Amino acid sequence: MAPGSHFTIPGLNTDETYRTGERTVRVAVEGWNERVVEGALLDFQSGSGIKVLPDGHAKALALRFNQIKRLRFAPTEPVTAPASGFADEALQTFAVQLRDGSVYAGHCHGCRRTPDGLWVFPKVAAEGDPQRVFIPRSAITNYQVQRGDGGLLVDSDFGATLWQEGEETPVEALRTNPPAPPVATLDQLQEALRRQATLKPVPIGEALLGLGKITPDQLAAALQRQKSTGTPLGQTLVEMGLIQPADLQVALARKMGYPFVDVRRYPVDPAALRLVPLALATRLRVLPIALVGGALVVAMADPLQFKAIDELEFTAQRKVLPVVGTAADLQARIGEAYRQVGLADGPAAPEMPAGGAPEVEAWQLAAALAVEPAGDGAEERPIEQSDNTLVKLVNTMIVEAFHQRASDIHIEPYPGRDKVVIRFRVDGEMRPYLELPSSYRNALVARIKVMCDLDIAERRKPQDGKIHFKRFGGLPIELRVATIPTAHGLEDVVMRILQSSATLPLHGLHLSARNLAAIEHILERPYGLFLCAGPTGSGKTTTLHAALQRLNTPNRKIWTAEDPVEITQRGLRQIQVNPKIGWTFANALRALLRADPDVIMVGEIRDPETAEMAIEASLTGHFVMSTLHTNSAAETVLRLHDLGVDPFSFADSLQGILAQRLVRRVCPACVQHEPLSPARLAELRRDYQAQLPPDHPLRDDAALEAHWREHFSRDGALMISHAPGCAECGQTGYRGRLALHELLAVTPAVRQLVQTRAQPAQIQAQGIHDGMRTLRQDGIEKVLMGLTTLAEVRASSNL
Repeated sequence: MAPGSHFTIPGLNTDETYRTGERTVRVAVEGWNERVVEGALLDFQSGSGIKVLPDGHAKALALRFNQIKRLRFAPTEPVTAPASGFADEALQTFAVQLRDGSVYAGHCHGCRRTPDGLWVFPKVAAEGDPQRVFIPRSAITNYQVQRGDGGLLVDSDFGATLWQEGEETPVEALRTNPPAPPVATLDQLQEALRRQATLKPVPIGEALLGLGKITPDQLAAALQRQKSTGTPLGQTLVEMGLIQPADLQVALARKMGYPFVDVRRYPVDPAALRLVPLALATRLRVLPIALVGGALVVAMADPLQFKAIDELEFTAQRKVLPVVGTAADLQARIGEAYRQVGLADGPAAPEMPAGGAPEVEAWQLAAALAVEPAGDGAEERPIEQSDNTLVKLVNTMIVEAFHQRASDIHIEPYPGRDKVVIRFRVDGEMRPYLELPSSYRNALVARIKVMCDLDIAERRKPQDGKIHFKRFGGLPIELRVATIPTAHGLEDVVMRILQSSATLPLHGLHLSARNLAAIEHILERPYGLFLCAGPTGSGKTTTLHAALQRLNTPNRKIWTAEDPVEITQRGLRQIQVNPKIGWTFANALRALLRADPDVIMVGEIRDPETAEMAIEASLTGHFVMSTLHTNSAAETVLRLHDLGVDPFSFADSLQGILAQRLVRRVCPACVQHEPLSPARLAELRRDYQAQLPPDHPLRDDAALEAHWREHFSRDGALMISHAPGCAECGQTGYRGRLALHELLAVTPAVRQLVQTRAQPAQIQAQGIHDGMRTLRQDGIEKVLMGLTTLAEVRASSNL
């Protein structure tokens, strides 16, 4: 920017003009990758973007408005009173829906709309709070501003004009106009769907805000909880007790335009029921009610369950139009509707597996495909891999595995007349899914080989491949396939589901406050080696990608070498290694050192060459991250010594080692909390203190209990959680997984032990002395937080 040039920043009442170098304007720029860059604002170019000088950098960073999620201006003077002299009673309530689905909401002194975007002047409550926030128009889906008395000032998408004074807004119209009666006939349904087609849907959170059912603070709390539970926002608000189910139905039916259908009275079309199997309708809690213009109309309690709609469209092979029905009425009506048209009859369904997902649909496909021969001498009817019903069976199996959150699908043929067993691995445990007649085994394996372009005729050697499921009309997921020859000329198949899901942020990994702060401190260093250790499937790659997300800024060049590339991030340059052609981790790392990297992530250190090159790269000005298969942080040091690395170079480069394990998480839908009994408290104390040095202050029972009460008590008492089981978790009491962590941050004392090739026990003792918590201790703390159970911690950390 040329010396002496000016730029203007809008204020609530007047604009402010700044001259370069006259006064530093401090800003925090939040990007779409959740990274925040703090620094000095050098220029604000209307219609274009901004220029910022990041802290600690000599070169300015130019950003376009579409790269910015939010721009926060730091206060220019100490906070002693509400900004601009406004009183609290003059505060307004605002909610801005951003294009990534998040909501920025709170109290403000006012909002100002410009051609570039929306300026919000939030209430300043504490030192460091921003005095103004700018949100580019490209970031905004819609927004709403209310007066302190609840009167609506603005309810609009960004492309619409502001409401004129005295004009009735849509929300006010909803409050004054009576709701339409529930749909009970086909004509009413068609008319309601025509009306809905002319309306623009609004997110459910904003709908409830507009109807006055929740506050912006309550919405923000619900969105935060939804990130950890994954349940729909409407259901989350009901579970938190912020709204009643009836409030949710009104918001969906009236504000968002979805027709409300009285499923008790509506005459259900049998043709619609035939498109969705009873098992699927029961699991998704939906009722197909009609066919309108070639589309299937389905009643559901929450029409924003897009995954359920995708699955229904895949099964029915036609567009699905959701309408709203009361949850209680749906539960009673689904079975009744199918029985009335004779679709609930048929072969008895097998028992529901532990995962809770019914397998009737796949079982019925199998029954339609073939029947077991009548006796030992009977001839099997050959089943071809191209049989349409078999094709649909394989597709259905993959879809069911995905929606049951399975990580792997195991197909296990047995010799003779024994059935083919299909099992899913869910939350780290194997669960039965389906048993098929023996006549399936060859065709089933052949079908999977065709999907991933493997040799059907080769049964003597193992083969590896990949299925891009979207090519076959399925979900946008990939599966890594391995075929293994077994006894009696058979083949097992194991399919790993690779989900390109969004990268978790560091704060979403359930790290303790100490571990999170230590890792953030390590990631601030310009060079060094950071290792993540644990067994296969313990979430090491997820953790490293969370760290990479924190480092992923426009001023860094980041390379990764992985096998396979399971998680993708915009801004990373990712390499898929292929040892079969000599493209190994070591060769990839050697090539990356010539590609001007700032950060390098190596999928795994497997051999001495990779280990030496990773250490060399970390000592020559690069930050290197990688993984090893070891049991603890201290044993990782021994493993690298066994690979022959130089202990002095290794000690100089090492910044930290994070060991982790996965444990099953207590089901949030049926979790129950109860006070910790004295006997169980003593048991936890013994387990926690077992690995503490004799002179550690927490060896004292009273000190340890006081420490726990300070950090983990709820309502003044230490609690422990358990879950009896429900439909959500398949009666297991667990749903999802979380990680236990053991972070060995390298201190001078630890560095000296690494240089002298000390034993793992000595390194671990020094780490604990420096503040490290072992896997066992971190697990016990998560038990006290109500996230898991002591049985899970013991099973994973060898208690």
